[in-house]
Amino acid sequence: MNSKKLLIVEDDQNLGQILSEYLSLKGYESFLFRDGEEGLAAFKAQSYDCCLLDVMMPKMDGYTLAKEIRKVDTQVPFLFLTAKSMKEDRLNGFKLGAEDYITKPFSMEELLLRLNVIFRRGNRVEAEKLDVFTLGKLAFNTKTQELSINGSTTKLTSKESALLNLLCENIDSTLDRRTALKIIWGDDSYFNARSMDVYITKLRKHLKPETSIKIITIHGQGFRLVQGL
Repeated sequence: MNSKKLLIVEDDQNLGQILSEYLSLKGYESFLFRDGEEGLAAFKAQSYDCCLLDVMMPKMDGYTLAKEIRKVDTQVPFLFLTAKSMKEDRLNGFKLGAEDYITKPFSMEELLLRLNVIFRRGNRVEAEKLDVFTLGKLAFNTKTQELSINGSTTKLTSKESALLNLLCENIDSTLDRRTALKIIWGDDSYFNARSMDVYITKLRKHLKPETSIKIITIHGQGFRLVQGL
């Protein structure tokens, strides 16, 4: 269990229920409310580890709710869920202190990855543990962006490091292609998709000294970092 408590405020009943049930299955404690006023009352009643806030809601919109939440707790992270994709709307959300901003429609896997990133940023103890991933004889330092084996060290580019980090966080599970593109490149355009394929090829070369580690292409889905082959 993640034992993390999530406040979900979403006026779309179907989407809200799907979000709550999915995140509960992933080990989170999910608490769903239908409008901004209910969400604010719930936040004042107990503490939460993260807030998922719809932007367009009755009674109180997500931006206003975020401002009110900040008056109660200046540290709790929140993520906006919205159909708005205008640059001005995104900037407004980040100015309010949002950790992330995800545009509808989105995949549940993408949301889960973004939540994982938020908690890694916020939880110092957990982040310390994830500074270095051990991949057989390879060591991947996420802070220095270095891959080391037998005294030899390779400095990765920012994109290589970000992509390998996502693969390591989801080791032995399929990393959805579109999700990775949106998180690292910002969108899943054809050009960025081809660019990611190039970086996958580069990472395979970097990992080649450790034969027990492979990046496998899952056609039509994405990539999977596997060990023990």
